[in-house]
Amino acid sequence: MRAIWIIIFACFFYGVKAQSVSMDSSSILKFDDFYAVVLAYHPIVQQANLLTDQAIQEVRLARGAFDPKLQGSWNQKRFSDTEYYNLLDVSLKIPVWFPVNPEVGFMQNRGAYLNPENFISDATNNQQLYAGVSVPIGQGLFIDQRRATVRQALIFQDMAEAEQIKEINKVLLTAAKDYWEWYYAYNNYILMQQNIAITQDIFNRTKMGFEYGEVAAIDTIQAKITLLNRITDFQQANIDRIKAALSLSNHLWSPEGLPLELKDYIRPEALPVTELGDSVLLDLVTLARANHPELQKLRLKNEALIVERSLARENLKPRIDLKYQFLDQPFTPEGENNGWTFDNNYRVGIDFAFPIFLRKERAKIGQTNLKIRDNNLEQDFVEREIVNEINAQYTAVVNTGAILTQLDQMVTSYQQILAAERINLENGESDLFKINIQLEKLIEAQTKLLKLRADYQKSVATLYWSAGIQNLGY
Repeated sequence: MRAIWIIIFACFFYGVKAQSVSMDSSSILKFDDFYAVVLAYHPIVQQANLLTDQAIQEVRLARGAFDPKLQGSWNQKRFSDTEYYNLLDVSLKIPVWFPVNPEVGFMQNRGAYLNPENFISDATNNQQLYAGVSVPIGQGLFIDQRRATVRQALIFQDMAEAEQIKEINKVLLTAAKDYWEWYYAYNNYILMQQNIAITQDIFNRTKMGFEYGEVAAIDTIQAKITLLNRITDFQQANIDRIKAALSLSNHLWSPEGLPLELKDYIRPEALPVTELGDSVLLDLVTLARANHPELQKLRLKNEALIVERSLARENLKPRIDLKYQFLDQPFTPEGENNGWTFDNNYRVGIDFAFPIFLRKERAKIGQTNLKIRDNNLEQDFVEREIVNEINAQYTAVVNTGAILTQLDQMVTSYQQILAAERINLENGESDLFKINIQLEKLIEAQTKLLKLRADYQKSVATLYWSAGIQNLGY
């Protein structure tokens, strides 16, 4: 009987000791490779990249207010074979950043009942050229709606880039967690598979020992119950492995945009546990304060509000627009050069407007100041929240690493206890009950170790996500 138990123990001990399966390296889905595929082809990442493209189009849209504009109008009235009027006006307006808006144009007016202000001598074939400018010397001199819109569009472009980093990091964090959940589920499945083989062998040998009269019947029942428990654990582990693989497949896409499925023979890699020093925490906090997407968005929002406030303050000024147009006809009706004349041929005017109480304008300034104050308070709170989150995640990573070391030592200790049971078995001082107890403890410790390794890598990813590091630092 003692010889049978020694064989059983040897199968058990060496089976549990070997947790990895010998497979070709090509069957390993490395985390870096998985990460690169997600970053390159994931639909949500591609969608986030569109945010910058949309912001570029918004800038183009805002700059469209400064596009040169060719415009014209033609009006004619004829009644009872009499041409009352025939008015033609074609012009080209060229808006510029500084509020001097040049304009050149051509007019041709004729008719029996022409308005005197539209009269042009028939000596020039009723034609006239004009060129002029419109200059705001009050409201709109330093900033106007067009320039404010362009400035804000440029700011919103930077905000879109920050939002892009935020959305991509969110996807990458989910992908990283799913990868390490798959790592745990796969390795736990392998562990349960090994335990079934070992427990099955124990049951077979126990049954054989009973047949030879060396083992009591109750021992075979106990071995059978243990085997059924291991089969149940294996089936549940297989379900968890399949679910984890399917969740991971959600992040795998081909360059053509086709979903990919994780094959059964693919297995995860095991990354080593790396210790994080105090300098890492300081660096992450510094980087987060400078570059975290949420803080970047709030800072840029503040810049946009400052532009809005500048425009509101500009609207406190009276609107005084000075217009001047030079008039001439340098060509005769026959097309000959008639020369330019600059004496007393012009059209000039001033437009003036000023609201008496300025309630609308003052209210707009007050609203903008409140928005800036609100944004600053939110920025202070978010920064505090981010720093605390980084500290919490850093503490979790460090403590999890320490627990990992202890749990690894615990697994080694349980294996040493099993080694001691071997000696006791040889001396007739051990039995199946004691071995099953150590088996339960070792499996529990190994499962915890696998789970904690996955949790550690998840915590590392969450730490870099909390700091807002682009691509989570990978």
